[in-house]
Amino acid sequence: MLNMLHFSSLYTLNLPLKKYQMDDALFYDRMQFAFTITFHYLFPQLTMGLSLIIIYFKGKFLKTQLDKYNDAAHFWMKIFAINFAMGVVTGIPMEFQFGTNWAKFSELTGGIIGQTLAMEGMFSFFLESSFLGLFLFGEKLLGHKLHFLTGFLVFLGSWASGYLIIATHSWMQYPVGYEILENGKFVLTNFSALFSNPWFLPSYLHNQAASMVTSSFVVAGIGAFYVLNKKHLEFGKLFLKTGVVFGLISSILVAVPTGDLVAKNVAKYQPVSFAAMEGLFDTEEGAEIVLIGQPNIKEKRLDNKIAVPNILSFLTYNNWNAEVKGLNEFDESLYPTNIPGLYYAYHIMVGLGTVFIGVLLIASFLLYYKKLYVKKWILWSILFLIPFPYIANITGWYTAELGRQPWLVYNLLKVSEGASPTVSAGNTLFTLLGFIGLYLLLGMLFLILVGKIIYKGPNTLKA
Repeated sequence: MLNMLHFSSLYTLNLPLKKYQMDDALFYDRMQFAFTITFHYLFPQLTMGLSLIIIYFKGKFLKTQLDKYNDAAHFWMKIFAINFAMGVVTGIPMEFQFGTNWAKFSELTGGIIGQTLAMEGMFSFFLESSFLGLFLFGEKLLGHKLHFLTGFLVFLGSWASGYLIIATHSWMQYPVGYEILENGKFVLTNFSALFSNPWFLPSYLHNQAASMVTSSFVVAGIGAFYVLNKKHLEFGKLFLKTGVVFGLISSILVAVPTGDLVAKNVAKYQPVSFAAMEGLFDTEEGAEIVLIGQPNIKEKRLDNKIAVPNILSFLTYNNWNAEVKGLNEFDESLYPTNIPGLYYAYHIMVGLGTVFIGVLLIASFLLYYKKLYVKKWILWSILFLIPFPYIANITGWYTAELGRQPWLVYNLLKVSEGASPTVSAGNTLFTLLGFIGLYLLLGMLFLILVGKIIYKGPNTLKA
């Protein structure tokens, strides 16, 4: 439940307004899930990555017996606990939406997605939540070695949660091991196929590396804040060094090999979506990669584009002159229904990822030459970039889900076929407004609580 149902951004923002009247219940069903899932996933992406960094600090303490590492683990596990609680609170409503707004989807596919979702709730979430309590409050009772073990189990639970959720998501992107009965229901015929799905492993590794990028920038950014303010300097330098090193490694892994493998899967299994996200309207040999451009759907071209020739062919097929299919190769009924949204989400994600690698390479260079802590411009850059990995993660998920539209289960079940027929637009709008108000208050509470921990600093948290 930690990152419960983040795969279900399947409903997000594929919403060209001219196609939906304001009294259309499907419009509000999708808007509600788009809002709740976007807000929810602000928290799991930090939790998954931060759990690894926390056990790194705890492990360093066991190895060196330096108190600063244990104090650092204490500091970040407080923030982890608040973040985890927010993820749980914002994840629960999405489960209920499967039974309210998306009952038909649940009825038809529950025999498959229910397998992994139940495992995620029963095993991963309870593993994580149970040992989180021991990790937060049991250090003196357990001793440092067992305390490290509880932290490792929290990490294991959080990453297992992502594993099972993305297995479900991968089945929706590329269905395997299923059979459709006469009544239209999907049943699982091969359980292991869910985990051997060619879509699954690259997506999982890509997602986890991306969560590490978010966590690394948060850790490094708080470290930069301390160094700039000349407070808690020992911890500021420790956080900066840790965040920069973890961030550089994970940022590169997001791009290569995981991002490369995910993109090749899209090109292979969803070629029309690949053409749309790359802004490729015409089939090309030696296809160019677009750096900047604006999709003109009416005239089927990119306006004001800046592109580099042959690069897309090479990245996709390892051949500078390979043919890459454009949207003109496909019937318009197969097009993703919000091509501009898909195109921009993808390019925002890729653009930010490139910025992250560049900034962290510079920071690593300065760290190596012992100049990182005195160069204010790079410290301010790292601090300023804290929100942007969140944006990159969200737009990455928008890319995956907008690319699958208009399908819930690719080529098998459309979004319009999965909505609940008995829930009115008014009912959904009412609850959407309620969620907006409630989540605004929760977000403010989260920032206040975390802000207090950051202001007090690690020194106040010594055991």
